[in-house]
Amino acid sequence: MKQQNDLRSIARILIAASFASCVVQLDLTIVNVALPHLAEFFSASISGLQWVVDGYTLGFAVLLLSAGTLADRFGARRVFILGFVILGATSIAIAFSRSIVELNVFRIAQGIAAALLLPTSLTLLRKACDGNARLLARALGIWAAIGGASLAAGPVVGGVLLSVIGWRSVFLINLPICAVGLIIAYRGIPARMDEAGSRQLDLKGQLLIVLALASLIGAAIEYRNLGWHHPLVWGGACVAVLSTCAFVWLERRIAFPMLPLKLFRNSRFSCPLVFGFLINLSFSGVLFVLSLYLQKARGYSAVHTGLAFLPLTATFIFANLAGGKIAAWAGSRVVMIGGALIAGVGYASLCWLGPHSGIWQMIPGFVLIPAGMGAAVPAMTAVLLSDVDAMSAGIASAVLSTARQVGSALGVAAFGVMVGDGLSSDILNGINLVMLTSAALLLVAALTASITAPEKEEQLANVRTGA
Repeated sequence: MKQQNDLRSIARILIAASFASCVVQLDLTIVNVALPHLAEFFSASISGLQWVVDGYTLGFAVLLLSAGTLADRFGARRVFILGFVILGATSIAIAFSRSIVELNVFRIAQGIAAALLLPTSLTLLRKACDGNARLLARALGIWAAIGGASLAAGPVVGGVLLSVIGWRSVFLINLPICAVGLIIAYRGIPARMDEAGSRQLDLKGQLLIVLALASLIGAAIEYRNLGWHHPLVWGGACVAVLSTCAFVWLERRIAFPMLPLKLFRNSRFSCPLVFGFLINLSFSGVLFVLSLYLQKARGYSAVHTGLAFLPLTATFIFANLAGGKIAAWAGSRVVMIGGALIAGVGYASLCWLGPHSGIWQMIPGFVLIPAGMGAAVPAMTAVLLSDVDAMSAGIASAVLSTARQVGSALGVAAFGVMVGDGLSSDILNGINLVMLTSAALLLVAALTASITAPEKEEQLANVRTGA
């Protein structure tokens, strides 16, 4: 009877965690197809549109490193419920914003809510499974699959909502998801999940991370409008550098650092971070530019744009599943290298997009990019976690997620510069450079994976074969 009750409790927690994964991942991609509509409604510049995407990823990135500590300090259940409340409230605020600046402020707050939800949902699942590795693996598989499906569905759902209701619905769709997730979490997650721990919150480190990332991303986005000589741009870059240096200095000296710097000495930790940063930088930047290309330069409707993105996003799901099996046979490092090269070829195949390119010319790239990335991402995560102890696994995952979110934000900022003011002619002139740059970045990612220290099994195989 006790075991049956435990399974019911795990099922309720898994459902609540899956709703969290769904809404967080959906918000990463659903907004891209709405960008031209937001530009028209608010008379927004290209930098204003960049903030719509980057505001969310910035808020997400700055709190990821502390989210686990907050859950341990104040109770995972409380933090999880708070995440749903904030995300729902900010979605309403975004939908009824009166200016693009107001909208972007609430998008940052929405990203903070996402940072409270996603890592805490994993904490709740780990606690619920209570050391049962097989049960946890099954739960995480369901959790990841729902997140992946939501990520893939974002552009399609967004396109339909835009065509039928309007741009506000792209944000208000979060309300029923948050409401159901909140009810299940409140009623279904037991109070014992709120037991407070003793981990110390590194407030100074958290503030320095916020300052560093906000200054860096802000300077990158506003560079196009203001120019390098503007105080906000060069000042932001200087603040980012100084804040990062201060953060490193602080983390070396305190007893309970947010980020143990010793982890970076291992190439099997540091190389996957660079790898994840590069693949997210390229993909998020390309998704931003393609949304503008299809709607503003080619005249696609929101629905047609969403459907055009379907192979680009949906292939991720199948590639994720295949990537794990291939990695078990060939080794994670090999899959990282191969996946990066395949995605790079996909970007290269889109280098010749023009004003009259047919959708059939885009499909090979739209399949190769997620096929390579989808296979490489699980392998990258496996490499990063393989050489860290159990106590460091949580922070290692958080650092990887942060690196990827920062890459996403900088990709949108950097590639936005390449399409000028977002006019049809600017987009057509810049999209080829965007794709060529992405292909080059994936080549660098493959080289980074190649210098990662080999797995122990790979080393033994080399010894046996005399390699």
